[in-house]
Amino acid sequence: MTVPEATADRRAKAWAWAAIHAERAALAADLAGLTAREWATPSLCAGLSVREVLAHLTAGASLDAVRWMAGVIRCRFDFDRQVAMRLAEQLGAGPAETLERFRRVAASTTKPPLPVVAMLGETLVHAEDIRRPLGIRRAYPVDVVTLVAEYYRGSDLVVPAKGRVGGLRLVAEDGAFAAGAGALVSGPTVALVMAMTGRGVYCDDLVGDGVELLRSRCPTP
Repeated sequence: MTVPEATADRRAKAWAWAAIHAERAALAADLAGLTAREWATPSLCAGLSVREVLAHLTAGASLDAVRWMAGVIRCRFDFDRQVAMRLAEQLGAGPAETLERFRRVAASTTKPPLPVVAMLGETLVHAEDIRRPLGIRRAYPVDVVTLVAEYYRGSDLVVPAKGRVGGLRLVAEDGAFAAGAGALVSGPTVALVMAMTGRGVYCDDLVGDGVELLRSRCPTP
């Protein structure tokens, strides 16, 4: 990598971390006034409440590569078990503690062995997993959701997003994102991101001949 490329890479990572920190802060602010009943609301992550998804985000911001690998070995390479174990570690005694733990890691740059843009994607997607069932809307910065959309449309690393949108033409109505070839799927960039990552409910926000095919590829309604 040449020096200019290295400098550009550092700037891109710094920008992504700033976006992650801003999105964490915005989510914490949105959740500050939740009732006990709202904290128990089922999220868009199957089997998890909004409180549990928040604890999962805290876990992701607390695990470096060494601790992540130690957990994987401890769980005998059962990645779902590792996720559940780390979530339980961050849940706390009640919703107030869950939120406080999340606030403490809002500015963290600790991460598992994933690209920084993947952490940004996790932050945004899980924030929507929480917000949508609660009826909370956020006007995400278009450059942030565009970057996340570009990442997911070309990657199956964290979720099989790339495979899910094969044979489809994705076009954002509110930004510059456009990708793929085939039947059209168009709508808000955040809805495209969420549908790419398997949240079928966001297909209700999309239009085009390819929407029902995309919906059929989503594991969650």
